[in-house]
Amino acid sequence: MKGVAPELAGYGLASIAALAVDMTLLWMLVQVFSLGYVLAATLSYLAGASVAYVLSVRLAFTEHRLRNRRAEFLSFVALGTIGLTINAVIVAVAVKYLGLHYLMAKCAAAGCTFLSNFFVRRQLLFVRPAYAPVRD
Repeated sequence: MKGVAPELAGYGLASIAALAVDMTLLWMLVQVFSLGYVLAATLSYLAGASVAYVLSVRLAFTEHRLRNRRAEFLSFVALGTIGLTINAVIVAVAVKYLGLHYLMAKCAAAGCTFLSNFFVRRQLLFVRPAYAPVRD
């Protein structure tokens, strides 16, 4: 089993890639497709979550509580709704009340969601099941 630091580092790399997808898509949805920034931030966050999952299981997490990868992915995204809620609230408040540009608001939101998503997902999804035999 990996320690927290290597998992956090791998999850950090996965999150950076996911954030790049998230931010690029956010910009495109707002600037090119004229979508509202809150809806755009939600859609881009979900796209980033997909990238985060794929890279997280490759770079960070070796243990899996769930055997079914589809169920694990759906759980990963569902748990991300905690981060999505934090993300949407921060973007909306920062733009509306603090006057920040939506991309700057997104940066603030990303910083707030990173650790909460890591620890929630690690504790609930990426741990050895209680019934599983110990692997060498």
